[in-house]
Amino acid sequence: MKVLLIDDETNQRNAVKQLLKSFCPGVDSIEEAESVKKGLELISKYRPDIVLLDVELGDGTGFDLMKQVADPGFQLIFITAHNKYAINAFRFSAIDYLLKPVDPDALQKAVGKAVTNIKNNSLKEQLIVLMQQLAGIQNQDRKIVLRDIDNTYFIKVSDILYCEAAGSYTRFYFTNNPPILVSRNLKEYEEVLEGLGFLRTHHSYLANPDKIKLFDKTDGGLLILEGGLSIPVSQRKKDFVMQVLENR
Repeated sequence: MKVLLIDDETNQRNAVKQLLKSFCPGVDSIEEAESVKKGLELISKYRPDIVLLDVELGDGTGFDLMKQVADPGFQLIFITAHNKYAINAFRFSAIDYLLKPVDPDALQKAVGKAVTNIKNNSLKEQLIVLMQQLAGIQNQDRKIVLRDIDNTYFIKVSDILYCEAAGSYTRFYFTNNPPILVSRNLKEYEEVLEGLGFLRTHHSYLANPDKIKLFDKTDGGLLILEGGLSIPVSQRKKDFVMQVLENR
């Protein structure tokens, strides 16, 4: 397994390189680049299986670099300082990321997922979603990328009925398709989708307000959605949900 590590900080590269050697036994070759320019050269020459890419580089950003890769044939893992806006964009596009300082367990998990997904590479399409999210582009056909254990799905946000917590996973329900179980928790998707008006109606549910047909206030409170499906409204969320729906 060939890994290309692109970071403009020598100490950071050395630290991640050592972690790769210690915790990722499937990695047998590591190359390094310190800039957008050098990174592009090595992507072409080295043909890595996985690229670990810092967001902030001396001569540009990791996003600038990826805009210049016409047909990425590798798995991508961004490395970033804690930036909520960028992290939500990564989540929206299902592109993996690591926070600085890089945690060994998180690195091992991210590399393992990348290895699993090497034959299912949809990175080019995911990058389109990522760039649109970073640019703040809004339209009715905007998509979110969801991944289950086998597949990558490009789903119109407008087709989501609601999301349901399933332990550390989230199950998405849609108007005309079967549910998808995704290995991120509901809190993460609340942070991603709240800017699009989605409502946390209960500790286990996040609803698309455009799909709500009726608020049934009996039996503690239920939202009736398109297709006759219903989800509960918790007592502490009841006033908030009523206020939001009344103001729509």
